[in-house]
Amino acid sequence: MIDILIPTVAQGLLWALLALGVYITFRVLDIADLSVEGSFPLGAAVAATALVNGYGMLIAFFLAAIAGALAGIVTGFFTTRLKIPALLAGILTMIGLYSVNLHVMGKANVALLRVDTIFSYAESFGMSATVAMLTVGVVAAVFIGCLMYWFFGTEIGTAIRATGCNSQMARAQGVNTNRMIVLGLLISNALVALSGALVAQSNGFADVGMGTGTIVIGLASVIIGEVLFGTKSFKNCLISVILGSIVYRLVIAVVLQLGMPPNDLKLFTALLVALALSMPLIREKWRERQRRA
Repeated sequence: MIDILIPTVAQGLLWALLALGVYITFRVLDIADLSVEGSFPLGAAVAATALVNGYGMLIAFFLAAIAGALAGIVTGFFTTRLKIPALLAGILTMIGLYSVNLHVMGKANVALLRVDTIFSYAESFGMSATVAMLTVGVVAAVFIGCLMYWFFGTEIGTAIRATGCNSQMARAQGVNTNRMIVLGLLISNALVALSGALVAQSNGFADVGMGTGTIVIGLASVIIGEVLFGTKSFKNCLISVILGSIVYRLVIAVVLQLGMPPNDLKLFTALLVALALSMPLIREKWRERQRRA
């Protein structure tokens, strides 16, 4: 059981950066951003290509974050300047990034065999592959979570939160809401790209199709975390999202161990998200029935 538990928790922590990125757009900005399905493999493609060509790990992560940030800027430009609805803007960016990812890698996938990655670097300290993955995941999730908590407590971060909460009131206070939307999308897609870079190094390859369904995974992590661990404060929300990503991975591991065919995994995830999203309504209906009784 431990052999399954530790790698699953480690994977949940690596995907937690994706969940945090989705949380920024879905909860903070109140935007459904589908461009994450393109920026996730973009981060993987950029990092893998950089590593294969002999660049260091720090440069690979930096380039992946910059690439994801640029993808977010494109979506923000479509939304704020061209007045394209956010959902459609994300779809357009996602479609365009498919070709960009192919150009970055030069082919459909890039293998990272016999290439130094952040996990092989952690293993050089005497860690096993599983412990190395868990250590990298913990450090990444804690560092990014603390950084987000600090940033969204600053004046700019508060302006982003105000824009998502009530854009008209934010404009009345002198906030340039268009800039805040672009900045929020920039940060979100940068985090998603970093998650893609980590997952690619964990899997040992980057593939042009690895972003399929990532928006559902991110939403599942956010919703499950909020339902199970609450949203009392912004700090609580960030912790809930990270724990929600771990719980989602544990649920997937359990259902696969119970014999669910892998082909049904996407359907199960969609139903899980639908159930989690409907939980507030189910609770309200249940309380109403109890009051009537």
